[in-house]
This record gives sequence, structure tokens and C-alpha cells, in this order.
Amino acid sequence: MLENYYTVKPNGSEEVTIQKSRFIGYVRRCETEEEAQSFIQEIKKKHNDANHNCSAYMIGEHDLIQKANDDGEPSGTAGVPMLEVLKRKGLKDTAVVVTRYFGGTKLGAGGLIRAYSGTVSQAIEKTGIVRRQLMKSMHVSVAYHLLGKVENEVRNSSYTLETINYMENVELIIYVESGQEEAFESWITNLTSNQAQLTRGDSSYVEFDAKPSEGA
Repeated sequence: MLENYYTVKPNGSEEVTIQKSRFIGYVRRCETEEEAQSFIQEIKKKHNDANHNCSAYMIGEHDLIQKANDDGEPSGTAGVPMLEVLKRKGLKDTAVVVTRYFGGTKLGAGGLIRAYSGTVSQAIEKTGIVRRQLMKSMHVSVAYHLLGKVENEVRNSSYTLETINYMENVELIIYVESGQEEAFESWITNLTSNQAQLTRGDSSYVEFDAKPSEGA
């Protein structure tokens, strides 16, 4: 499993008008090619009166599945430029569809490339990009009198407090980046003067909104 990677938020869309043609960009996170194809068919059905529903997607941990479709536009002017946007932004498990309603003015090859790639970029920006970080859940059990101190220190650290369970003792479930488990355990042990019980949980991906400089 990758330690971290970038993808889009679950779904979104954006519409732009260029030379009287309407371009509607749709974005969806898809973890399988079947999901991507289903998404594309969903948009085609929604806009079955459109002139074109061009698409592109990149699927898989190592981007092994890459597809682009011009859907009737001149070869290489729609699907491939859309796919290049996904590559440039370093996005995984992402599918995009751009629906075009022709406005009567031909854009030429260069204009089409700019229109389709630009629409995808704007739709992705509107949807939002996330960084998925592989993390280990750490279960920390402490007496109630230590809760305030531990919670405050965790919230002001690089660790992520997921939840607090109030039982006989207080259990805090904290996400730690994969590979940082031992450092976290030492930190908690020192913080609580060895009064905490620690248990390692499962590894899973946790999502964080990407900063403007990330996933670009």
C-alpha cells in the first residue's frame, strides 16, 4: 500500500461557456474501472442530447489503468488532454467527463484542447483534492484525570485525534502516520508518566484537504 497519494473528493462539477459552447465538467472518485465506466454512462444518459461526452480516467495504485475517449471530437483534442490534467495533478482513482453542447462556433484543435483541459482543471478545483495518508489507529486508555492534558497535547501535535470513548477509563483513538508508531508510544508514555495503556489498531487511509501547492 502507498504511504500517501492524492485523489479528488467524492464528486463535483463545474460549467464554463467558451465561444457560446457549454462545457460541463464532472469529476468522481472511482477505485475500479467498472466504477469509472458506470460513471461515464451515467453522465451520457443524463446528457443524451449533448454533442459530446468526452471522458478520461486513471485507476489503480500504480496508474495501470488509463483511458481517454474523444467521443466524436477530433482525435486527440479532448480525452487525452483531459487525461493529461489528471497526470499533471498526480491524481489517482479519478474519472472525469466533459459534456459539450455546441454553440455554433468551431474552436479548432488548439481551442478544443484548451477548452477540455481547462474545464477539467476548473471542475477539479471546484470539487477539491485530498491527500490520503496511510495511518495506524492507536488506542490510548488513561484515567479521567489525565484526559484534559492528553487531549490538549494531542490536538496540538501532528497526530490526529479521531474519537474519545468514555468508559471505566477514557479511551482515545488517535491516528499516527505509518512508521511512526514507536515514536508515538514513547511520546505518550512520557506524557502520562507511564500511566497509559496502549494498543495498536488497524491501518487505514485518512483524508486531509490538500494545500494549494499540493496535487498541482
